[in-house]
Amino acid sequence: MKIGASTLATFNNSLDSSLEFIESLGIKYAELLHQYPTEEFDLDLLSSYNLDYTIHAPFMDVNIAALGSKSRANSIEQIKDSVDLANEIDASIVVVHPGLIPFLAKDMPEEIYKVANNSIREIGEYSKDLGVDTTIENMPAFESMIYQDMTKLNELLVEYDMGMTFDIGHAHHSGISPDAMYFDSIKHIHAHDNMGDDDSHLPLGEGNIQLNDIIGTFEKKNYDGIYMIEVNSKECIKKSLEYLKNNF
Repeated sequence: MKIGASTLATFNNSLDSSLEFIESLGIKYAELLHQYPTEEFDLDLLSSYNLDYTIHAPFMDVNIAALGSKSRANSIEQIKDSVDLANEIDASIVVVHPGLIPFLAKDMPEEIYKVANNSIREIGEYSKDLGVDTTIENMPAFESMIYQDMTKLNELLVEYDMGMTFDIGHAHHSGISPDAMYFDSIKHIHAHDNMGDDDSHLPLGEGNIQLNDIIGTFEKKNYDGIYMIEVNSKECIKKSLEYLKNNF
């Protein structure tokens, strides 16, 4: 089992202290949030740790489903910057959010999805040209977020020959049953827990997600990607790591 930790948990810490903490736990993979406050990375610093990296592309101030062409183009360029970074540091995965529905466009879902799909295709083609594996993440059950439906997202990604980042907590929050959470397109996993009522990013084992069933299915299917712990604090990383070690 490949286990990693996201720098989401250390968002307010310096990058070097974040990576030092992750490495000290014996974790081999770290997911770098490529956005404020760390929009630029010291490549020498990254290479000084015995870690392999994945990249989470920006999601603050970014919407690849934006109906405004200038906003959308800027968002796509920010994602492409993450793809460029991944290419430069040989990161195995880039994670991308599929976009948002602005409140004035809530009655225009077909147009929003069309724009989002075109953006995803453009990002996918750019990534393939650089040999980078860019994956699209399923979203939680918030009104503004598209692609909460994993089946619908999977169909698009199969068509585009792209991979999915499967967020376990998002799927549970969206009411997807554990037996409907596996797809061959899944190349990366975000692991955290919740009680089904919010996207709370609890430590593994502290919510009511049927984690043993879900992760057990992936293990039986010989999933070879990373289980990236995506929680809110260093202590939550420790608890989640212990849960994975004790149960799998």
